[in-house]
Amino acid sequence: MLARWIDPAGIPFIALACAAAALVAFFVSPLCRSFAALVGAVDVPADGRRIHKKPMPRLGGLAIFAGFIVTMLLFADLDAQLRGILIGAVIIVVLGCIDDVIRLHYFVKLLFQFTAALVAVLHGLTIEVFSNPIPVGPAQIHLGILSAPITILWIVALTNAVNLIDGLDGLACGVSLIGSLSLLIIALAMQRPEIALIMAALSGGCLGFLPFNVHPAKMFMGDTGATFLGFILAAASIQGLFKVYTIISFAVPFLILALPIFDTVVAVFRRLLKGSNPAHADRGHLHHRLIDMGFSQKQAVALLYAISAVMGITAVVLTTLGEVRAILVLLIMAAMVAIGYLVLWSRISRPRANGGTPPGEDPEDRPPRDAALPAARPEDDGHA
Repeated sequence: MLARWIDPAGIPFIALACAAAALVAFFVSPLCRSFAALVGAVDVPADGRRIHKKPMPRLGGLAIFAGFIVTMLLFADLDAQLRGILIGAVIIVVLGCIDDVIRLHYFVKLLFQFTAALVAVLHGLTIEVFSNPIPVGPAQIHLGILSAPITILWIVALTNAVNLIDGLDGLACGVSLIGSLSLLIIALAMQRPEIALIMAALSGGCLGFLPFNVHPAKMFMGDTGATFLGFILAAASIQGLFKVYTIISFAVPFLILALPIFDTVVAVFRRLLKGSNPAHADRGHLHHRLIDMGFSQKQAVALLYAISAVMGITAVVLTTLGEVRAILVLLIMAAMVAIGYLVLWSRISRPRANGGTPPGEDPEDRPPRDAALPAARPEDDGHA
């Protein structure tokens, strides 16, 4: 069955898998919303970090997972590595569901995240060799005994990185969708049908859930969805890209996942410099800064989507056309993002006649007259 995915005739099969995942996620989302309200998995805006103004259910990640897992069970050949990825994903999702209801300590979450990553590694998912990006020394770097720990750290780091950018309506879901589509295109170009199928299932899950998550959101994906997306993206990048022994094996995963990686690195250093716990939530993420600059939620998310798209397109070009053309594309796309940034900033900087909506606030953000959802504990730190 895998052989027919490699030739162009197999592309409709990948598209069918994506559509199946999208349909499952779309129709399961309302059920997840009702279930979240029933069990009290509701995010209440009880502090200054939160952008939303009303209680919001946050188990939408279950819909993404449902679309993904159903598609994989129906369409995929479950080899050892894929079984390890799916078992690890189940651990991550169960952990996320519990955390979205009762808010676990960060140490407990890290323990189970390391366990999920270890399960994938024990099933053969490891970074063993990648190319040396510096033109000095060997062309390939063999990790040896460091292979397993580096693989586990990469998976856990990216799992949390996607969770950290889940701070605006549709942001983490959309960025993950862009990243998974980029990996899907690269997998097809490199004739890696097994990776293409994983990314098709993940893309479909995001597509099916996104209508419920874009601003104004009807529900959040919660830690359930954000950590699941990070885990699958990390695992797929190992299985599909770090095993290509060229310069792209180093650059491409970082390009595709540049936004969550950058935001996480900055957040960790920012908190360490302040003398606070790196796992302690704050209001200093990139999306918070954009809101503070005057962007509305829709504008900030659109800008971050554009940045992710630039990185994704550059990764695709780097894979298919080479380094020089990829750099040219990166410069062109960066210029387009800069122009778009200036246009948006000029719009929100104009004086508003008749006391219009303040910068950074959408009319939909205003508190509702009544709240239909039950209250949750104010110490929850979900949708940041």
